[in-house]
Amino acid sequence: MERQTAALRELSRRAFPEPPASEGAPAPIEQVRLQRRRQADTSHAAALRRACAERAAMDAGAVVVASVPQPAPLGRTA
Repeated sequence: MERQTAALRELSRRAFPEPPASEGAPAPIEQVRLQRRRQADTSHAAALRRACAERAAMDAGAVVVASVPQPAPLGRTA
């Protein structure tokens, strides 16, 4: 059983070799995680700024209208 497992692992290693890792460079998956984390941090900061602006506007008595795109009017189909 152990020989079979070792043989299968060797075949797998040959079929799917690991790319050579350079010294000090993060692995590709770590680069993707870092990029996604930065995107999440950016969108979170933007949401906090919007929330603060809405709260300040409400405290000042202004009406805040969300910038939601309006659908185009439908034309006649028949």
